Amino acid sequence: MKITNRFNLPQVFENFVRADKYTRGTSDISVTQLIDSPSIRVKRQKYADKMEMDVVDRVWSLFGTAVHHVLETTESSGSVKMEERLYADIKSWSISGALDHQEVLPDGTIQITDYKVTSAWSVLLGKVEWERQQNCYAWLVENSKGGVNRDRRVSSIRICAILRDWQRKKAEFDKDYPQSPVVTVELPLWSSKDRTAYIKDRISLHQEAQMMYDLEGDLGSCSSDERWSKPDTWAVKKKGQKRALKVHGSEEEAIAHAESNSSLKGNCEVEYREGEATRCVGNYCSVADFCPQYLGSHHE
Repeated sequence: MKITNRFNLPQVFENFVRADKYTRGTSDISVTQLIDSPSIRVKRQKYADKMEMDVVDRVWSLFGTAVHHVLETTESSGSVKMEERLYADIKSWSISGALDHQEVLPDGTIQITDYKVTSAWSVLLGKVEWERQQNCYAWLVENSKGGVNRDRRVSSIRICAILRDWQRKKAEFDKDYPQSPVVTVELPLWSSKDRTAYIKDRISLHQEAQMMYDLEGDLGSCSSDERWSKPDTWAVKKKGQKRALKVHGSEEEAIAHAESNSSLKGNCEVEYREGEATRCVGNYCSVADFCPQYLGSHHE
């Protein structure tokens, strides 16, 4: 991957990016890759030497790395195990994941905590990726080939979210806003059967995508969910105003709303708002520039 520094950030930031030593170890796939799009994983594999990343896009990850560095310098002792990478085999592939914090609770079960430097909105809105990732980690603990807590049952999974954009004033006036810049988010723990079924399903999707690429050069495509797609909408607005009175999922609903409200007759309009694949157009995908699916829709 080519590293650029278009905003001329201090050299120390560029050094940080170039010194990134992340690895999935000797596994075929990491948990982070497993829960993500198979097509994106294949494209990253194909275009690894052509992809570009600017230093500014990794600034926030510096904070996450700092947190994990603190964890790494904290010795594991007693009931706590810090920063352990686990491996397990399933459907002929090896899967791996790096767990930040495992703690043996008084009843002998394991509590998994993952540390995230993130935004307040992530806590307010929730992230399904957190639930999927942590349940995969729970599966790894119970099925790993040599983990320190192998053969113990996981009873709790959670996120310790460190909010980089937390605002004290918002916390004072909004009870639903995170009340602290550090928040613990408890996540639903799936049954052992459901965890295994999910991982098998994801492995099958990635294996099929890999086979299609290896045999036919097919890069595949992402689902609407994987593209973070937002649907087309129709907004009912008063003429001359930007703000919508109400947004509908169909043009018929919007027109019916406008016609049924006597106070709006002759003084409103229905505005079509085209949906978009947020991940593709919002600079969230590192392979968008090489993606036929994105390039085709983007240039229609």
